[in-house]
Amino acid sequence: MPIPATKLTYQDYLLFPEDGNRYEILNGDLYMTPAPLTRHQTLVMRLGYLLMKYLEENPIGTVFPAPCDVLLSENDVVQPDLLFVLHTGKAKITEKNIQGPPDLVIEVLSPTTAARDRELKCKRYEYFGIREYWLVDPDKNSLDILSLKDGHFVHPVRGTSPCTLISPLLPDFTFDLAKLFR
Repeated sequence: MPIPATKLTYQDYLLFPEDGNRYEILNGDLYMTPAPLTRHQTLVMRLGYLLMKYLEENPIGTVFPAPCDVLLSENDVVQPDLLFVLHTGKAKITEKNIQGPPDLVIEVLSPTTAARDRELKCKRYEYFGIREYWLVDPDKNSLDILSLKDGHFVHPVRGTSPCTLISPLLPDFTFDLAKLFR
């Protein structure tokens, strides 16, 4: 008789060492990622800046950079590169973490995480009802915006530099990929 695999929980997550690595639990399984490359971090900072600038004129939510724990469930704890919580959204902002699905999650792809971001995380984000998911590809200077429609992600917006994109979720939020990927 096979022994059932133990699924990790948020309580297990809290016991992980603070060693500079990024730990996530997806459907009870542990994933570790080393520190990202500098280009990755530059793109995260630029996107964060654009979102913060947008919020100055449109105070409709809050943006958080990694590391910020997001508890999607007891067995799903993620640290997206950037996340956005609308004031009217489902997620609850607490002092320690975000509880529930943010409205927007952004992942900048890297060689060690690209497959996980495109497949496993995409499925988990879809399952938990994250309304918009951005996949930023530094190697292709491209960005895909997946929007949740009837419980499934669709590709309404895809762009490769140079072009301007508009977020379906955030009214009047446009950004120039040429400036992002410069």
